[in-house]
Amino acid sequence: MKRILLLAAALTLVTTMASADDAANKDKAAHAADSAPHFEATEVKTDGTVSIAGARVDYQAVAGTIVVHAKGWDDSAPKSDKENPTAEASMFYTAYFKRGADAAKRPIMFIYNGGPGSATVWLHMGAFGPKRVVTNDDTHTPAAPYSVVNNDYSLLDASDLVFIDAPGAGFSRIAGKDAKKEFWGVDPDIHAFAEFIQSFLSKYNRWNSPKYLFGESYGTPRSAGLSYVLANDYSIDLNGVVLLSQILNFDLSVDGPETNPGIDTAYQVALPTYAATAWYHNKLPNKPKELLPFLHKAEQFAMGEYGLALAKGNSLDDKTRKDIAQKLHNFTGLPVAYILKANLRISGGEFEKNLQGDKDLTTGRLDTRFSGVTMDPLSKEAAYDPQSAAISSAYISAFNNYVRKDLKYGDGKTYKIYANVFKDWSFKHKQPDMPFAFPGSPNLMPDLAAAMKLNPDMKILLAGGYYDLATPYYEGWYEMHHLTIPPALQKNIEYRYYQSGHMVYAHIPSLKGIHDDVVDFIQRTDNVK
Repeated sequence: MKRILLLAAALTLVTTMASADDAANKDKAAHAADSAPHFEATEVKTDGTVSIAGARVDYQAVAGTIVVHAKGWDDSAPKSDKENPTAEASMFYTAYFKRGADAAKRPIMFIYNGGPGSATVWLHMGAFGPKRVVTNDDTHTPAAPYSVVNNDYSLLDASDLVFIDAPGAGFSRIAGKDAKKEFWGVDPDIHAFAEFIQSFLSKYNRWNSPKYLFGESYGTPRSAGLSYVLANDYSIDLNGVVLLSQILNFDLSVDGPETNPGIDTAYQVALPTYAATAWYHNKLPNKPKELLPFLHKAEQFAMGEYGLALAKGNSLDDKTRKDIAQKLHNFTGLPVAYILKANLRISGGEFEKNLQGDKDLTTGRLDTRFSGVTMDPLSKEAAYDPQSAAISSAYISAFNNYVRKDLKYGDGKTYKIYANVFKDWSFKHKQPDMPFAFPGSPNLMPDLAAAMKLNPDMKILLAGGYYDLATPYYEGWYEMHHLTIPPALQKNIEYRYYQSGHMVYAHIPSLKGIHDDVVDFIQRTDNVK
């Protein structure tokens, strides 16, 4: 009996040891699998030609991916190092290099859209790539077939171009432990782009080229943070940064400002865009002949009488309240009764829904020149954006055809126009010299200010559209005039505005204007002798 018990105990011990070994082996296998590379860099080269202002530019196009790692990755650490983050992003890009150019003297511009989570199809196919999709100016573009033409306004006449898709968008992908956490957030996103740029400069030997960033919409806070991180953490000074349709301080957004009571500046900086939109749609009681003088009056009223009235809150007397409502009517075309009911505070969504409500039309958000049939006439706010509905199919179809047919990239892959980042996106942001990331509404103004101090030769070009209600043009102006920089550095900032919307390039005269302005900006700042 004793021998049986000893034998049973031995078997139990062996079984236990085997189970422990199996568990350990499984842990090792899991760690090995997690530590193994998830992606490999790709690269497909093609040749092309574009005509810009009658001049031929021959170029090499490179469509591919660069693999970047989460913050904390050390490429010199052993693969078995458990402290090394395992999350990776394969970031897709399309680069255009002018043939025959001296790389050391040829500027290079890194270009991206925003979202966050948007692919960079809009700037690629609508603004500065060698091919451009044709869309209607302020009405819905008919369904396919779409026309893709030579882009007379490509920036290849002044700079090599690198269009980058954010992690998870376009052909970019993420994988590994906590990948969403490691790449989807204000600061992780900035880190990923910084790693991409550093890797790109090494891969294509462009460290000595004049360097520029071009960000649109959410790409502008990305650029603000990136310009600081590149200078501070990577010792990469930029020649210039172009900020299109800017928002750096999210407390100034006119999308849902009612959720942030006591902060009324969002209503003020949006008012000039309301005025421009009412002017465009002939909704003003006495429409001025010219737009710009009218907008200057709206700006003065917004920051003067209107701002003082809002600052008084509920202590504002009834006579002044009615007087302000009447003046708001004169600038916005909205009924006085509606303005009073809204307590003098109209959000962007409310304005879009109600400006042309008498015609059951919803006004555009990205470009208020656009109108669309209202989804629900009884709704409080706009349910969709008419410009997005009007042009998205053309852009998506054109790029999917172009990237596969001309760039020879993407077979078997899905081009994701947007990554579904919002439920996972972290808006926490650690401003320069702050001990921790603030969990509230992000503000990248301190980052841009710090970058300008670190690199006092860096120039900024702020561009915007008068009909942009996603990031109102006066909001960007307000932010730039409140940067914590000395007066001497304010001279490094230039301003250009166009009679278009958020995507200023959707309006051909504005596309020509921004092309010429950016080319001039590059030529004055590239330091090439």
